[in-house]
Amino acid sequence: MTLPWSRVAIYTVLVLFALVYLMPIYVLLVTGLKSFQEVRLEQMWDLPSALRFDSFREAYNSLDSNLANSFKMVVPATIASCMLGSINGYILTKWRFPGSDLIFFLLLFGMFIPYQSILIPLVKTLQQLHVYGSLWGLVITHVIYGIPITTLIFRNYYANIPTELVEAAKIDGASIFKIYTKIIFPLSLPGFVVVAIWQFTSIWNDFLFAVTVTSNPGIQPATVALNNMAGSFIVEWNVQMAGALIAALPTLIVYIVLGRFFVRGLMAGALRG
Repeated sequence: MTLPWSRVAIYTVLVLFALVYLMPIYVLLVTGLKSFQEVRLEQMWDLPSALRFDSFREAYNSLDSNLANSFKMVVPATIASCMLGSINGYILTKWRFPGSDLIFFLLLFGMFIPYQSILIPLVKTLQQLHVYGSLWGLVITHVIYGIPITTLIFRNYYANIPTELVEAAKIDGASIFKIYTKIIFPLSLPGFVVVAIWQFTSIWNDFLFAVTVTSNPGIQPATVALNNMAGSFIVEWNVQMAGALIAALPTLIVYIVLGRFFVRGLMAGALRG
């Protein structure tokens, strides 16, 4: 059976877009496999003369402790963000109260505040909490700034859950906590997948908060360490590209493994307005 021309045209356009999107990955990979002498701008698209993994080995040795720092930061921040967003979305959809719409508006307003405008108050606040310069300070920062988007996603997701389930549980005498744990939470898996992937990627790739909050190289995440790999006079682009690819692998793996669940979460209404 032959495909119609319209379908062929759509597939062709999609393949072209995919190739354009994957070009940076190709450049990272081939440059990381080259020796320092082979790295030239005019030879950027050329394949390496031989497979060399020295750049990847050197980059990993430079980033291994910082990659561990990133995981120590991302995992608790993502879990806390998911739970806070889920509880907020549950309260704002199933336990509406006077002023709930205003609170939701104020939460969403936080999404539009530029990060650069609050760096000084952020540093002062973290210093008062005695967590400035630590990974926990970075975790708190990402949890707080993840509240608006996680609340929005879960609120839209829970809006599709029949309110009659909650009303029936109220009639049976279930508390607000029990309704959440026994009814809402078990139905929240698609929403949690969407929020977890979103937050994991955003937090892992963050540079501004990471370089502002953590000044000690021993606790800096991978994004800051990758930037520090560049020398003052000579930049080993093969090592730099290998390091960039290594730093990007966790988010790539998350999307490869959980991508189909992410799409299912979207289709289930996790991002419907």
